[in-house]
Amino acid sequence: MSELLKLTFDVDGDNFTSAGEASVQTKKNLRMLGVHPDVVRRVAIAMYEGEINMVIHAGGGVATVTVYPEKIEIVLEDKGPGIPDVELAMKEGFSTAPENIRSLGFGAGMGLPNMKKNTDTMVIDSVFGEGTKITMTVNL
Repeated sequence: MSELLKLTFDVDGDNFTSAGEASVQTKKNLRMLGVHPDVVRRVAIAMYEGEINMVIHAGGGVATVTVYPEKIEIVLEDKGPGIPDVELAMKEGFSTAPENIRSLGFGAGMGLPNMKKNTDTMVIDSVFGEGTKITMTVNL
């Protein structure tokens, strides 16, 4: 399975204004490749939600997008505190975001559910105290 395109982004954990840049750049690249608009939308939503989560909860991280002939793979990795209860974190509306983040309009507890809803597969590997790796795929 040979890759058509690989993009890697550093997600700045101290900057809400730059959160979303990776999803915007990915969207532009996917459009240039002629990827179906619905797939581009799904990838952009999943990535944006992941970027925001890395900024809110993990102090940033790395987002990697790999385009294969049959799928797009998105890997989000951080060295944050990890997710203590993944099952609970997947429930719509559950959030551990602090009040100052919620006052900015973030932290509504829809990030992980929206990521799952917009991808064909999503695997969360999280070690409490060490970090989280989320691997998502969107089929082409």
